[in-house]
Amino acid sequence: MAGVSLKCGDCGTLLKSVEEAQEHAELTSHTDFSESTEAVLNLVCSTCGKPCRSKTESDLHTKRTGHTEFSDKTSETVKPIALEVPKKQSSDDVEMADASTTGEPEEMVVPDVDLKLLEELESMGFSKERATRALHFSGNSNLEAAANWIVEHEDDADIDQMPMVSAKSKSEPPKPSLTPEEKKAKAQELKERARKKKEEEERRMEREREKERIRIGKELLEAKRIEEDNERKRIIALRKAEKEEERRAREKIRQKLEEDKAERRRKLGLPAEDPTAPKPPAPVVEEKKSSLPIRPATKSEQMRECLRSLKQSNKDDEAKVKTAFNTLLTYVKNAATKPEEEKFRKIRLSNAAFQDRVGKLEGGIKFLELCGFEKVEGDEFLFLARDKIDRAVLNSAGSELNSAINNPFFGVL
Repeated sequence: MAGVSLKCGDCGTLLKSVEEAQEHAELTSHTDFSESTEAVLNLVCSTCGKPCRSKTESDLHTKRTGHTEFSDKTSETVKPIALEVPKKQSSDDVEMADASTTGEPEEMVVPDVDLKLLEELESMGFSKERATRALHFSGNSNLEAAANWIVEHEDDADIDQMPMVSAKSKSEPPKPSLTPEEKKAKAQELKERARKKKEEEERRMEREREKERIRIGKELLEAKRIEEDNERKRIIALRKAEKEEERRAREKIRQKLEEDKAERRRKLGLPAEDPTAPKPPAPVVEEKKSSLPIRPATKSEQMRECLRSLKQSNKDDEAKVKTAFNTLLTYVKNAATKPEEEKFRKIRLSNAAFQDRVGKLEGGIKFLELCGFEKVEGDEFLFLARDKIDRAVLNSAGSELNSAINNPFFGVL
């Protein structure tokens, strides 16, 4: 049977024509080609019409696009290959042909690659097998070509398998074409690219871990909510059962009392009580009205009410209430202990400190008025006249203030 393709003996690629074989040789420096009866695959994507020449290429297309249906049109396009440009045979080809005619098995060895390039690829984190394979199939020319080959073929199933070639077809690797400076710059660029790729992967993994933590947190909250609902339902059912038990117990006691009552009527010779007979209504107890007079609130009680109002209206600011009580206590104490000094008996209402501590608080000024202070001079001052000082009232005010300051439950109820 005539050959329908050309097969590269170095990498196993099937080619349709001599022109493709020449282009492949220029790109890869492979020189071992032979005529093959194996047809080049022609798998056409049923969704977008893209032709794929190998199963690996079709798998890669499926991974990138999600298209999974392919039509095999290999038999429609297969035709005998025309060898119009004869391939130049090297001495290695002649030796290989001689070996194939003798029927002896070929010895397969690891291809020779540039050891410096191999070491640089390994220092970048690639395995020896992957680095060797990349250098071999990229022509063993430079570091950039090998790295690009790894990126393009990272999904290949045999990417981490050591390549093997015939011992007779193995040739000396070409020298790298880049200068040491260029090679160092390319290596640095590839390392930077690999570092960025690793950082991106770490960020992606961190996002995945964060999503997992959020999911677990939501599940725990939902489980806690369900547990609390079940506990509530259990408590409600328990209370309902207890109430039902109490109702049955009361009903049992009522029946026992009825039986005892019927037994006593029977012993006394009285007829049995008719359960349908209406029972006499319960006597109405007339509410007695109190005739005691209402005692007016004392001044101490009025002071206590002022302090209670002040605390309840500012219950969210305990520090402000404490400051107001201490300020009022200072005014009362100074007026009681130093009545001869007018400055302790006169307060300017527009004073900012007084307004902030006492004046604008509910009950503050009223408390001082109960202590004897009066508004004078067009309501500009609070003034306690010397002849109107009542030590009993001031002492009572001091006692109420001390009680309000020291009693933590003052004004709570």
